[in-house]
Amino acid sequence: MKNTKKIVIILILFLAIYSCSTKKDTVISRNFHAITTKYNVLFNGKEAFKKGVEEINSNYKDDWFKRLPIEPIEFEEDKIVLSTFNNGPGAGFGGAKEEEKKELTTFEKAEEKAVKAIQRHGMNIQGSERNRQIDDAYLLLGKSRYYAQRFIPAIEAFNYVIANYPQADLIAETKVWRAKANTRNDNEETAIEAMKLLLVVRDTLEADLPDVIKEQAHTALAMAYVKSDSLQKAKKHLKLATRTLKNKNQGARNLFVLGQMYSDENKKDSAFYIFNKLANFKKAPYKYKIHSNIELAKNFSKDSLSTTLLERMEKLIKNRDNRPYLDELYYQTAVLHQNNDSINLALVNYNNSLRAKNGTDKQKTFTYEKLGDLYFKDSEYLLASSFYDSVLQVSKDSVDRRIRRVKRKHRNLASLIKFENLVTLNDSIVRIASLTKEDQKLFFENYIENLKKADEAAAQLRLNQIAFGNSSGGLQSSRNGGWYFYNNQSLSFGKTEFQKIWGDRKLEDDWRWSEKATISGNIEKDSVQVKKTNLRYDLDTYLSLIPAKKETIDSLKTDRNQALYELGLIYKEQFKNVNLAKLRLERVASLQPKKELILPINWHLYQIYNNLGDTKKANKFKNVILTKYSKTKFAQVILNPNKKIEEEVAVSEIEKEYKKMYYLYKSNKFEEVVLKIDEYVATIPNANLIPKFELLKAYAIGKFKDKQAYKIALDFVAVSFGNTEEGKKAKAIIKQLER
Repeated sequence: MKNTKKIVIILILFLAIYSCSTKKDTVISRNFHAITTKYNVLFNGKEAFKKGVEEINSNYKDDWFKRLPIEPIEFEEDKIVLSTFNNGPGAGFGGAKEEEKKELTTFEKAEEKAVKAIQRHGMNIQGSERNRQIDDAYLLLGKSRYYAQRFIPAIEAFNYVIANYPQADLIAETKVWRAKANTRNDNEETAIEAMKLLLVVRDTLEADLPDVIKEQAHTALAMAYVKSDSLQKAKKHLKLATRTLKNKNQGARNLFVLGQMYSDENKKDSAFYIFNKLANFKKAPYKYKIHSNIELAKNFSKDSLSTTLLERMEKLIKNRDNRPYLDELYYQTAVLHQNNDSINLALVNYNNSLRAKNGTDKQKTFTYEKLGDLYFKDSEYLLASSFYDSVLQVSKDSVDRRIRRVKRKHRNLASLIKFENLVTLNDSIVRIASLTKEDQKLFFENYIENLKKADEAAAQLRLNQIAFGNSSGGLQSSRNGGWYFYNNQSLSFGKTEFQKIWGDRKLEDDWRWSEKATISGNIEKDSVQVKKTNLRYDLDTYLSLIPAKKETIDSLKTDRNQALYELGLIYKEQFKNVNLAKLRLERVASLQPKKELILPINWHLYQIYNNLGDTKKANKFKNVILTKYSKTKFAQVILNPNKKIEEEVAVSEIEKEYKKMYYLYKSNKFEEVVLKIDEYVATIPNANLIPKFELLKAYAIGKFKDKQAYKIALDFVAVSFGNTEEGKKAKAIIKQLER
């Protein structure tokens, strides 16, 4: 009896296995393989694919300052990937053994499952596929290859579905994916034609396409038109793709890209409408909603909306969920305040943007640039230069046009800052040198006292930061939050740091003073260390540095006066800031400058006051020129104001002057060359030979000044006359100097 039961069970199992063969077209076979494919192999493959797409969406870093790509994925242009699976029409089926592989990516796992479904559960009997799940397997195969950047094998898989399963439910979706693959493969015309057929002619057996498929098709068309630079047509299809918003992720992205396109065209009303629609789209991912609010603040066209938008931005800033976006929110709030001429509020918010945690480097470059522009507009050139320098330090994109523009601004300010610093330094030295010995001593005693206090505060702060944990932990162990002095490891580390900074000290009052440092260990080494420490607090050291010789002080005054004159020219000619130009030129005029500077100083001051309409002051400087320098070109220009300046001096005469200065240069009279060029160039502002004079001046500066001054002079030629031969030569020399 038992044997009979065993035989029956074996027969049943044998019949079941036989009936489930992929070569038998039976109801049991078809259903068995279909269910196994759908709920086992394909289920696992689709889950791996879904996970891969989620990873892309979460890991992709959008650059919100540029127009986003319609699909959030970046493919490497030159990447070549060999097929992981072999055989068949690009599908990897047909009985070949799978290669041994390293750990697979999510998309490789999905592709592996798709191939497994095709190989083990395909029921191709007499040219007809009897397993209704195999078309899904091919679609999954193509989609996985698409994300693996294997577009040609992906297209083969999609074509196989379209050719062999024309009545499949997913035929339309397959055509959309094939169009996307063609676009990625630089065949956007083929993709456009296919999508037009799908949407207009509707060459499917369905009476109408579902909304989800229409969204996908219009999105694919928009991608193809963007690739072919047909942005108007791309906008049209993005609008059509965002009518229903069935796919919340892609729909939100399509809206954002559409809004950016309108914004780029300065169609603020249309952009505002689109971003407002996205901001109110409840199912949209939060990153799109928060950035749509930021874009609303950029694209409002009615001043009446400014207050409303400011209130909205303030509300977003207060929301704790928006902490990752605080740098952008503060920045845009600052821009709104700046547009309303609330400069102080703008400065507060720009600085809050810089201090925000998780702030991106790119956002910082925009904030630093805005601060630089604000200070530049307010004639605070030193501060402006420091902010422009911060832009260049933070930025990692030296090719960007905006960064190159900032670099030019910073370079133009370099000579100004150099001369301003020189004036400040030489003024200080000359002022101190003019004091009595007692006043000099008192001055440096106060200086040393303040220096000690500052050093003490800085050292204490450093000790607190290093030994007592980070700023948020206070006097706690950085690991477990316990009291600092209960942690032996932290305590030992703190003692080491204290001794490194302060040395061995007795337990007594005023232990911080350097004179109280005790000597231990190697006496010679420690005495040198104490001497080094005391040097900054040594009164005699400072007193010995004060120049006493009249020649040295006169040289400092001469350099200062020359710097003041150069500053006057820079403010007048380069930055068009007549107020600062007046201050610098009038000051140098009052300081008994060298004879060579008197004429050009009076000429530039005459021009400034004449342009300002201040006849009284203009006449003062005009009379100096007409009485003391009546035979100069300056006097001729004043006496013949209606005659063009360039006509006063013939080209041949300009060339003669250039030759004279060139011979002076060859005679090693470099300082004289610089002064004469400054004097002469002012009389021929529109002459074609000015770049030659300026380059010769730069060469002369390079001969008797330091490398930095030489580079600044070359920078001026490169920036001011960049399209000339002289400008190009200056750029080439700068490159050599920077090596």
